Amino acid sequence: MPEGHSIRRLATLLDRLFTGRTVGASSPQGRFSAGAAAIDGWTVTGTDAHGKHLFIELEPPGGGEPRFVHIHLGLYGAWSFATADGGTPHAIGAPRVPGPGTPASGDREGSPLAGSPVGRGRVSSSQNAEDYITLVAGGTEDGQFVPPEPRPTVRLRLTTDSVAADLTGPARCDLIDLGQKDAVHGRLGPDPLRAADARADGADDDGAGPDVEGESPGADVERFVAAVRRTRRSIGELLMDQSVIAGVGNIYRAEALFRARIHPRTEGRAVSVKRLHAMWDDIGELLRSGVELGVILTTLTEDRPGPAPETWARAAERATEEEADYRWYVYHRAGRRCHVCGGTVSGGVMAARTVFWCATCQKKLRAR
Repeated sequence: MPEGHSIRRLATLLDRLFTGRTVGASSPQGRFSAGAAAIDGWTVTGTDAHGKHLFIELEPPGGGEPRFVHIHLGLYGAWSFATADGGTPHAIGAPRVPGPGTPASGDREGSPLAGSPVGRGRVSSSQNAEDYITLVAGGTEDGQFVPPEPRPTVRLRLTTDSVAADLTGPARCDLIDLGQKDAVHGRLGPDPLRAADARADGADDDGAGPDVEGESPGADVERFVAAVRRTRRSIGELLMDQSVIAGVGNIYRAEALFRARIHPRTEGRAVSVKRLHAMWDDIGELLRSGVELGVILTTLTEDRPGPAPETWARAAERATEEEADYRWYVYHRAGRRCHVCGGTVSGGVMAARTVFWCATCQKKLRAR
Protein backbone atom coordinates (compact mmCIF):
# COMPACT_ATOMS: atom_id res chain seq x y z
CA MET A 1 0.00 0.00 0.00
CA PRO A 2 1.42 3.43 -0.90
CA GLU A 3 2.58 5.35 2.17
CA GLY A 4 2.10 9.04 2.86
CA HIS A 5 4.94 10.36 0.71
CA SER A 6 3.50 8.59 -2.35
CA ILE A 7 0.08 10.17 -1.92
CA ARG A 8 1.68 13.60 -1.57
CA ARG A 9 3.64 13.05 -4.80
CA LEU A 10 0.45 11.96 -6.51
CA ALA A 11 -1.43 15.03 -5.25
CA THR A 12 1.36 17.24 -6.60
CA LEU A 13 1.25 15.53 -9.98
CA LEU A 14 -2.53 15.86 -10.25
CA ASP A 15 -2.31 19.49 -9.17
CA ARG A 16 0.21 20.31 -11.89
CA LEU A 17 -1.71 18.48 -14.58
CA PHE A 18 -5.26 19.57 -13.76
CA THR A 19 -5.58 22.54 -11.42
CA GLY A 20 -7.16 25.52 -13.17
CA ARG A 21 -8.40 23.37 -16.02
CA THR A 22 -11.87 22.16 -16.97
CA VAL A 23 -12.00 18.37 -17.02
CA GLY A 24 -14.04 15.67 -18.58
CA ALA A 25 -14.98 12.95 -16.10
CA SER A 26 -16.24 9.45 -16.77
CA SER A 27 -16.34 6.02 -15.15
CA PRO A 28 -15.75 3.29 -17.74
CA GLN A 29 -16.17 0.65 -15.03
CA GLY A 30 -19.49 2.17 -14.00
CA ARG A 31 -18.95 2.12 -10.23
CA PHE A 32 -18.44 5.90 -10.09
CA SER A 33 -20.84 6.86 -12.89
CA ALA A 34 -23.03 9.18 -10.82
CA GLY A 35 -20.05 10.95 -9.29
CA ALA A 36 -18.30 11.33 -12.63
CA ALA A 37 -21.44 12.69 -14.28
CA ALA A 38 -21.84 15.24 -11.49
CA ILE A 39 -18.35 16.74 -12.01
CA ASP A 40 -18.06 16.39 -15.80
CA GLY A 41 -17.20 19.84 -17.15
CA TRP A 42 -16.16 21.20 -13.74
CA THR A 43 -12.85 22.93 -13.01
CA VAL A 44 -10.19 21.42 -10.77
CA THR A 45 -9.21 24.03 -8.19
CA GLY A 46 -6.68 22.09 -6.13
CA THR A 47 -5.57 18.85 -4.54
CA ASP A 48 -4.91 17.83 -0.95
CA ALA A 49 -3.29 14.85 0.77
CA HIS A 50 -3.70 13.79 4.40
CA GLY A 51 -1.82 10.63 5.21
CA LYS A 52 -2.93 8.01 2.70
CA HIS A 53 -6.05 9.96 1.65
CA LEU A 54 -6.18 12.06 -1.52
CA PHE A 55 -8.67 14.81 -2.34
CA ILE A 56 -9.30 16.50 -5.70
CA GLU A 57 -11.28 19.74 -5.38
CA LEU A 58 -13.59 20.85 -8.21
CA GLU A 59 -15.94 23.80 -8.75
CA PRO A 60 -18.96 23.92 -11.06
CA PRO A 61 -19.14 26.24 -14.08
CA GLY A 62 -19.90 29.79 -13.00
CA GLY A 63 -18.75 29.10 -9.43
CA GLY A 64 -20.56 27.58 -6.49
CA GLU A 65 -19.95 25.12 -3.72
CA PRO A 66 -16.93 22.89 -4.37
CA ARG A 67 -17.06 19.12 -4.26
CA PHE A 68 -14.17 16.74 -3.62
CA VAL A 69 -13.24 13.40 -5.10
CA HIS A 70 -11.99 11.46 -2.07
CA ILE A 71 -9.63 8.62 -2.95
CA HIS A 72 -7.86 5.96 -0.92
CA LEU A 73 -5.75 3.67 -3.09
CA GLY A 74 -5.66 0.79 -0.61
CA LEU A 75 -3.68 -2.28 -1.66
CA TYR A 76 -4.63 -2.35 -5.33
CA GLY A 77 -5.30 1.23 -6.39
CA ALA A 78 -3.20 2.80 -9.14
CA TRP A 79 -3.16 5.72 -11.57
CA SER A 80 -2.21 5.72 -15.24
CA PHE A 81 -1.36 8.99 -16.99
CA ALA A 82 -1.37 9.47 -20.74
CA THR A 83 -0.06 12.44 -22.71
CA ALA A 84 0.78 12.87 -26.34
CA ASP A 85 4.48 12.19 -25.69
CA GLY A 86 4.07 9.63 -22.91
CA GLY A 87 5.69 11.90 -20.30
CA THR A 88 4.62 14.10 -17.42
CA PRO A 89 5.85 17.53 -16.32
CA HIS A 90 9.19 17.18 -14.53
CA ALA A 91 8.87 13.37 -14.68
CA ILE A 92 6.83 13.40 -11.47
CA GLY A 93 6.05 9.84 -10.49
CA ALA A 94 9.43 8.54 -11.58
CA PRO A 95 11.87 7.94 -8.73
CA ARG A 96 15.43 9.17 -8.74
CA VAL A 97 18.53 7.11 -8.03
CA PRO A 98 20.14 8.48 -4.86
CA GLY A 99 23.91 8.35 -5.14
CA PRO A 100 26.24 7.30 -2.31
CA GLY A 101 26.34 10.85 -0.95
CA THR A 102 22.58 11.39 -0.85
CA PRO A 103 21.47 12.00 2.76
CA ALA A 104 18.47 10.16 4.17
CA SER A 105 16.72 13.49 4.63
CA GLY A 106 16.85 14.02 0.86
CA ASP A 107 18.55 16.46 -1.44
CA ARG A 108 16.40 19.57 -1.43
CA GLU A 109 17.96 21.12 -4.55
CA GLY A 110 17.69 17.82 -6.40
CA SER A 111 13.99 17.28 -5.81
CA PRO A 112 12.13 15.58 -8.64
CA LEU A 113 9.40 18.13 -7.93
CA ALA A 114 11.86 20.75 -9.14
CA GLY A 115 12.66 18.72 -12.24
CA SER A 116 16.38 18.18 -11.64
CA PRO A 117 18.19 14.88 -10.96
CA VAL A 118 19.44 13.51 -7.69
CA GLY A 119 22.76 11.74 -7.33
CA ARG A 120 23.34 9.46 -10.30
CA GLY A 121 20.29 10.61 -12.26
CA ARG A 122 16.79 9.58 -13.15
CA VAL A 123 15.60 5.99 -13.18
CA SER A 124 13.78 4.95 -16.34
CA SER A 125 10.12 5.60 -15.64
CA SER A 126 9.08 2.77 -17.95
CA GLN A 127 10.85 0.19 -15.77
CA ASN A 128 11.09 1.75 -12.35
CA ALA A 129 8.16 4.10 -11.85
CA GLU A 130 6.46 3.82 -8.50
CA ASP A 131 4.14 0.83 -8.46
CA TYR A 132 0.95 2.89 -8.25
CA ILE A 133 1.76 5.15 -11.24
CA THR A 134 2.07 4.14 -14.90
CA LEU A 135 3.02 6.51 -17.72
CA VAL A 136 1.72 5.66 -21.19
CA ALA A 137 1.63 7.40 -24.55
CA GLY A 138 -1.53 8.82 -26.02
CA GLY A 139 -1.98 9.76 -29.65
CA THR A 140 -2.88 12.71 -31.82
CA GLU A 141 -5.46 13.20 -34.55
CA ASP A 142 -5.48 16.38 -36.63
CA GLY A 143 -3.11 17.84 -34.08
CA GLN A 144 -5.44 17.04 -31.17
CA PHE A 145 -4.57 14.81 -28.21
CA VAL A 146 -6.40 11.48 -28.31
CA PRO A 147 -6.18 9.41 -25.10
CA PRO A 148 -5.94 5.63 -25.34
CA GLU A 149 -9.09 3.61 -24.91
CA PRO A 150 -9.75 3.12 -21.18
CA ARG A 151 -9.57 -0.31 -19.68
CA PRO A 152 -12.92 -1.62 -18.41
CA THR A 153 -11.56 -1.56 -14.84
CA VAL A 154 -11.09 2.23 -14.80
CA ARG A 155 -13.10 3.65 -11.90
CA LEU A 156 -12.50 7.31 -12.83
CA ARG A 157 -11.06 8.95 -15.93
CA LEU A 158 -10.18 12.66 -15.93
CA THR A 159 -9.28 14.30 -19.23
CA THR A 160 -8.21 17.65 -20.66
CA ASP A 161 -7.06 18.54 -24.16
CA SER A 162 -3.56 17.30 -23.35
CA VAL A 163 -3.71 14.61 -20.66
CA ALA A 164 -5.80 11.71 -19.38
CA ALA A 165 -5.62 10.18 -15.92
CA ASP A 166 -7.16 6.80 -15.14
CA LEU A 167 -7.81 5.50 -11.62
CA THR A 168 -8.17 1.75 -11.13
CA GLY A 169 -8.71 -0.48 -8.11
CA PRO A 170 -9.03 2.09 -5.30
CA ALA A 171 -10.31 1.03 -1.91
CA ARG A 172 -12.36 4.24 -1.96
CA CYS A 173 -13.51 6.74 -4.58
CA ASP A 174 -16.34 9.00 -3.42
CA LEU A 175 -17.70 12.44 -4.27
CA ILE A 176 -18.08 14.43 -1.05
CA ASP A 177 -18.80 17.97 0.11
CA LEU A 178 -16.69 20.20 2.37
CA GLY A 179 -18.38 19.03 5.55
CA GLN A 180 -17.73 15.40 4.68
CA LYS A 181 -14.10 16.23 3.84
CA ASP A 182 -13.68 17.89 7.24
CA ALA A 183 -15.10 14.74 8.84
CA VAL A 184 -12.45 12.61 7.11
CA HIS A 185 -9.71 14.90 8.42
CA GLY A 186 -11.26 14.66 11.87
CA ARG A 187 -11.06 10.86 11.86
CA LEU A 188 -7.41 10.86 10.83
CA GLY A 189 -4.49 11.48 13.12
CA PRO A 190 -1.99 14.29 12.52
CA ASP A 191 0.22 14.02 9.44
CA PRO A 192 3.94 14.63 10.19
CA LEU A 193 4.58 15.48 6.54
CA ARG A 194 2.30 18.51 6.84
CA ALA A 195 4.10 19.59 9.99
CA ALA A 196 7.52 19.08 8.36
CA ASP A 197 6.43 21.24 5.45
CA ALA A 198 5.26 23.94 7.83
CA ARG A 199 8.59 23.89 9.66
CA ALA A 200 10.46 24.10 6.38
CA ASP A 201 8.36 27.13 5.44
CA GLY A 202 9.47 28.91 8.60
CA ALA A 203 6.67 28.05 11.01
CA ASP A 204 7.65 27.68 14.64
CA ASP A 205 6.45 25.04 17.06
CA ASP A 206 4.30 27.48 18.99
CA GLY A 207 1.64 27.79 16.33
CA ALA A 208 2.93 30.44 13.92
CA GLY A 209 2.21 28.29 10.89
CA PRO A 210 -1.19 26.57 10.70
CA ASP A 211 -1.53 23.50 8.54
CA VAL A 212 -4.44 22.68 6.27
CA GLU A 213 -6.69 21.71 9.17
CA GLY A 214 -5.92 24.96 10.97
CA GLU A 215 -3.68 23.47 13.65
CA SER A 216 -0.04 24.32 14.20
CA PRO A 217 2.81 21.82 13.88
CA GLY A 218 3.14 22.02 17.66
CA ALA A 219 -0.49 21.03 18.17
CA ASP A 220 -0.06 18.10 15.79
CA VAL A 221 2.88 16.59 17.64
CA GLU A 222 1.14 17.02 20.98
CA ARG A 223 -1.89 15.11 19.63
CA PHE A 224 0.45 12.33 18.56
CA VAL A 225 2.28 12.24 21.89
CA ALA A 226 -0.97 12.18 23.88
CA ALA A 227 -2.44 9.38 21.76
CA VAL A 228 0.67 7.21 22.21
CA ARG A 229 1.27 7.78 25.91
CA ARG A 230 -2.29 7.10 27.03
CA THR A 231 -2.23 3.41 26.08
CA ARG A 232 -0.57 0.08 26.75
CA ARG A 233 -0.74 -0.80 23.05
CA SER A 234 2.65 -1.36 21.45
CA ILE A 235 4.34 1.52 19.68
CA GLY A 236 4.62 -0.72 16.63
CA GLU A 237 0.83 -1.03 16.44
CA LEU A 238 0.26 2.64 17.19
CA LEU A 239 2.44 3.86 14.34
CA MET A 240 0.25 1.88 11.91
CA ASP A 241 -2.99 3.29 13.37
CA GLN A 242 -4.03 6.10 11.01
CA SER A 243 -6.08 7.74 13.78
CA VAL A 244 -2.86 8.15 15.80
CA ILE A 245 -0.50 9.26 13.03
CA ALA A 246 -1.47 9.55 9.37
CA GLY A 247 0.67 8.40 6.46
CA VAL A 248 2.96 5.86 8.15
CA GLY A 249 3.03 2.36 6.67
CA ASN A 250 5.09 -0.73 7.31
CA ILE A 251 8.37 0.62 5.93
CA TYR A 252 8.31 3.92 7.79
CA ARG A 253 7.16 2.11 10.94
CA ALA A 254 10.12 -0.28 10.90
CA GLU A 255 12.69 2.33 9.97
CA ALA A 256 11.50 5.08 12.32
CA LEU A 257 11.60 2.69 15.28
CA PHE A 258 15.09 1.55 14.40
CA ARG A 259 16.35 5.10 14.02
CA ALA A 260 14.79 5.89 17.41
CA ARG A 261 16.33 2.68 18.89
CA ILE A 262 12.93 1.58 20.23
CA HIS A 263 11.70 -2.02 20.09
CA PRO A 264 8.34 -2.25 18.28
CA ARG A 265 6.75 -4.17 21.17
CA THR A 266 7.39 -1.35 23.64
CA GLU A 267 4.15 -0.09 25.22
CA GLY A 268 3.18 3.37 24.05
CA ARG A 269 3.00 4.70 27.60
CA ALA A 270 6.66 3.68 28.12
CA VAL A 271 8.01 6.01 25.42
CA SER A 272 9.02 9.39 26.82
CA VAL A 273 7.65 12.67 25.54
CA LYS A 274 11.14 13.67 24.42
CA ARG A 275 11.64 10.51 22.37
CA LEU A 276 8.19 10.83 20.79
CA HIS A 277 8.91 14.42 19.77
CA ALA A 278 12.17 13.30 18.17
CA MET A 279 10.46 10.39 16.41
CA TRP A 280 7.72 12.68 15.08
CA ASP A 281 10.30 15.07 13.60
CA ASP A 282 12.28 12.19 12.12
CA ILE A 283 9.22 10.64 10.46
CA GLY A 284 8.35 14.02 8.98
CA GLU A 285 11.81 14.39 7.48
CA LEU A 286 11.78 10.82 6.15
CA LEU A 287 8.42 11.48 4.48
CA ARG A 288 9.78 14.68 2.93
CA SER A 289 12.75 12.71 1.63
CA GLY A 290 10.36 10.18 0.11
CA VAL A 291 8.44 12.96 -1.62
CA GLU A 292 11.64 14.30 -3.14
CA LEU A 293 13.38 11.06 -4.09
CA GLY A 294 10.35 9.00 -5.07
CA VAL A 295 11.66 6.08 -3.01
CA ILE A 296 11.97 5.46 0.71
CA LEU A 297 15.63 5.87 1.70
CA THR A 298 16.30 5.84 5.44
CA THR A 299 19.96 4.90 5.83
CA LEU A 300 22.62 7.45 6.63
CA THR A 301 25.44 7.73 4.11
CA GLU A 302 28.01 6.28 6.50
CA ASP A 303 25.86 3.19 7.16
CA ARG A 304 25.34 2.17 3.53
CA PRO A 305 27.28 -0.96 2.60
CA GLY A 306 28.16 0.02 -0.94
CA PRO A 307 27.07 1.88 -4.07
CA ALA A 308 23.44 2.38 -5.00
CA PRO A 309 21.78 -0.39 -7.02
CA GLU A 310 21.41 0.28 -10.73
CA THR A 311 17.60 0.10 -10.50
CA TRP A 312 14.92 0.16 -7.81
CA ALA A 313 12.18 -2.43 -7.46
CA ARG A 314 8.72 -1.16 -8.43
CA ALA A 315 7.37 -2.52 -5.14
CA ALA A 316 9.45 -2.45 -1.96
CA GLU A 317 8.63 -6.01 -0.97
CA ARG A 318 10.26 -7.18 -4.21
CA ALA A 319 13.54 -5.38 -3.51
CA THR A 320 16.69 -7.44 -3.84
CA GLU A 321 18.94 -8.00 -0.82
CA GLU A 322 21.40 -5.52 -2.29
CA GLU A 323 18.74 -2.85 -2.64
CA ALA A 324 17.27 -3.49 0.82
CA ASP A 325 20.74 -3.28 2.35
CA TYR A 326 21.33 0.09 0.70
CA ARG A 327 17.94 1.70 1.41
CA TRP A 328 16.87 0.43 4.83
CA TYR A 329 18.14 -0.56 8.26
CA VAL A 330 15.69 -3.36 9.11
CA TYR A 331 12.71 -3.42 6.73
CA HIS A 332 12.78 -6.49 4.46
CA ARG A 333 16.14 -7.46 6.03
CA ALA A 334 15.28 -10.26 8.49
CA GLY A 335 18.31 -12.50 8.93
CA ARG A 336 20.66 -9.89 7.47
CA ARG A 337 23.51 -8.13 9.26
CA CYS A 338 22.60 -4.95 11.14
CA HIS A 339 24.35 -1.93 9.63
CA VAL A 340 25.05 -0.46 13.07
CA CYS A 341 25.90 -3.25 15.52
CA GLY A 342 26.67 -6.16 13.20
CA GLY A 343 24.02 -8.37 14.80
CA THR A 344 21.17 -10.08 13.01
CA VAL A 345 17.95 -8.29 12.06
CA SER A 346 14.81 -10.00 13.36
CA GLY A 347 11.38 -10.36 11.80
CA GLY A 348 8.00 -11.29 13.24
CA VAL A 349 4.28 -10.64 13.02
CA MET A 350 2.37 -7.85 14.74
CA ALA A 351 -1.35 -7.34 14.16
CA ALA A 352 -1.19 -9.50 11.02
CA ARG A 353 1.65 -7.43 9.50
CA THR A 354 5.34 -8.28 9.31
CA VAL A 355 7.51 -6.27 11.65
CA PHE A 356 11.31 -5.91 11.67
CA TRP A 357 13.82 -4.86 14.34
CA CYS A 358 17.36 -5.32 15.65
CA ALA A 359 17.28 -6.93 19.09
CA THR A 360 20.63 -5.39 20.00
CA CYS A 361 20.01 -1.82 18.87
CA GLN A 362 16.32 -1.59 19.78
CA LYS A 363 15.47 -2.04 23.41
CA LYS A 364 12.02 -2.69 24.85
CA LEU A 365 11.38 0.23 27.17
CA ARG A 366 9.54 -0.11 30.48
CA ALA A 367 6.91 2.28 31.76
CA ARG A 368 8.03 4.18 34.86
